[in-house]
Amino acid sequence: MLKHSLLKLVAFITKHQIYKWANNPESTQKKQLKKLIKKGAKTVFGKDHKMASIKSYQDFKTQIPVRDYEDLIDYFEMIKKGKENILWPGKPIYLAITSGTTSGAKYIPITNDSLPNHLNGAKNALLMYVADTGKTDFTDGRFIFVQGSPKLEKISGIHTGRLSGISAHHVPFFMKQKMFPSWETNTIENWEEKVDKIIEETIDENMTIISGIPSWIQMYFEKISSISKKKISSLFPNLGLLIYGGVNFKPYKEKFNFLIGKEIDSIELFPASEGFFAFQDLQEKNELLLILNAGIFYEFIKDEDFRENKMIRFCIDDVELNTNYVLIISSTAGLWGYNTGDTIQFKSLRPHRIVVTGRIKQYLSAFGEHVIVKEVEQAMEKAIEKTGSIVSEFTVAPRYKSENEPACHEWFIEFDKPVANKDYFAKVLNQELMSQNKYYKDLIDGKIISYPIITPVLKSGFKKYMQHVGRLGGQNKIPKIANDRKTASLLKKLKLINAT
Repeated sequence: MLKHSLLKLVAFITKHQIYKWANNPESTQKKQLKKLIKKGAKTVFGKDHKMASIKSYQDFKTQIPVRDYEDLIDYFEMIKKGKENILWPGKPIYLAITSGTTSGAKYIPITNDSLPNHLNGAKNALLMYVADTGKTDFTDGRFIFVQGSPKLEKISGIHTGRLSGISAHHVPFFMKQKMFPSWETNTIENWEEKVDKIIEETIDENMTIISGIPSWIQMYFEKISSISKKKISSLFPNLGLLIYGGVNFKPYKEKFNFLIGKEIDSIELFPASEGFFAFQDLQEKNELLLILNAGIFYEFIKDEDFRENKMIRFCIDDVELNTNYVLIISSTAGLWGYNTGDTIQFKSLRPHRIVVTGRIKQYLSAFGEHVIVKEVEQAMEKAIEKTGSIVSEFTVAPRYKSENEPACHEWFIEFDKPVANKDYFAKVLNQELMSQNKYYKDLIDGKIISYPIITPVLKSGFKKYMQHVGRLGGQNKIPKIANDRKTASLLKKLKLINAT
């Protein structure tokens, strides 16, 4: 078909353009910084920080400190009051609402200059998939893109809502005809009611792509399979692509293969309200290409330095492989030296590909072990592989020493079917964590902490937990690790633990 041939041509051109800047990272990022400073100098923030006098990256580091949302709150409040030229020339066209840690809801500006970064990331990821695989048949069917409600409020004349709801206003017209859910269904606030309506709309359609975070996709697959009494591959024989972001998919892969009835392709994205940072460009690599040419200047701080309040910043020129960095950005949204809170590691240079390792505030070090999300996810992946288990969801918490029990990590796991040997499963988790984390190994070897224990969670237990805390929905995720027992205690209080 002509449509398929044209798509392959566009994909080939896009691939050439992307790898041109990806293979010239230093010059690409230097240009981004220069453009940002030129525009930023005209703003209130720019004048406060004498941005017009910045002549080098060293000047930039000296004059623009690393800050998080709370540190920049005065500027964001001025924007919310409708004032112009605060962090970026003019006024934002949107304020994206996202959850805050200490300040409640955060309002992240999206400007005319930063909007293309949000809109082009997923498009380019799809085009790179076509260039990599040659597959175009997915364009012949329908697809699901789960979003927040597209209903937007206004603050001082600025449209405000969830990023996914904002994105719904910018879907190209030729895609709207193929996309589910409908606008009316997308506006439903009750999440389970929304899923039921999406099933009603899609059950008899030729679905070829589904996009969302794995927990939502899993809920959709389980419900629609229960209604239709069919495997997903029988219900949707042409479904060939999952697009997801926000979590590591590997621990859930076996569960998805079971639900679908076969293995299908997937594309991982790294979007956030602050920017669209990276996407998977090759099927053979579970790594994400960092987007260097889209109005974002990146800096990186080693996580051990960050935890000690040593803000030693590196630009793309000086990063190292397999080092855990906190991701800092300056962007056309008017975010300057902004701590995203995300942690990443580089897995290749030229082009720069990363893996997302977690959140700087999400770690487990109750006993000095410094365990991060990536490490528990890889341990879980290995345990699933070695035991043939299928896991729906999990989280890890510290369990403190008592008169009868040693200190250890407690893994709360919702198995799709009962695990045959919990002790062996725990042994694999322990071995894998020891191989990845020297601090954890020292604590185990020194008998400061004991082997991890497995606490099974009841079927749909994590879903009931999320309902209870008011966070059941497509953009919310169970934290994989915690440095306290808040989640653990509530799971037990709600009697969501399998006592047998």
